Amino acid sequence: MEGIIKFKANWENTESISDSEYDYINPWREICFGKSYIGVGEDGIGYGNISFRIGETNEFIISGSATGHITNLESIHYSRVTNFDINKNKIHCEGRTVASSESMSHAALYSSNNNVRCIIHIHNNLFWKKYINKLPTTNYDAEYGTVAMANDICNLAKELDEGAIIMGGHQDGIMVFGGSFNFCINLLANLG
Repeated sequence: MEGIIKFKANWENTESISDSEYDYINPWREICFGKSYIGVGEDGIGYGNISFRIGETNEFIISGSATGHITNLESIHYSRVTNFDINKNKIHCEGRTVASSESMSHAALYSSNNNVRCIIHIHNNLFWKKYINKLPTTNYDAEYGTVAMANDICNLAKELDEGAIIMGGHQDGIMVFGGSFNFCINLLANLG
């Protein structure tokens, strides 16, 4: 299972992702799973998630909570975040699964910079140790899925259309983001 959801989820259990949205996100998720950017650790806990912005809105499609361990996701494993309030720690989502426990961090990136179209959140200890405080890094006291983490990400992302943020208070957590999934995957390859 993935991390515990720390935000208040207003979740509507309904069909929410179109075939074209699934066809867009899922091949990139498969690449991430194949490279172990998303997966399951030795402790049996799933990690990592992926999302993309819907048009010119702040809505986004994101992999669902507790899906990191699943090799091949189906459309029911994705959720649509339709609204959020970072300061009130609330997410509104639709889908057959609730949005990822990291949805608030994704929301922070999308709300901070309209040029961010795609996000991949990975866990990688080698990259994390190599780039902590060398790339933009959130406060060590800001835990994943919290308002503090989201606010740190907002502050760091305002000036960044693309790049990587090291999650100082989230061991091994890294968020890469930009205008396309292709950019994000290439950036991850270059971090190694």
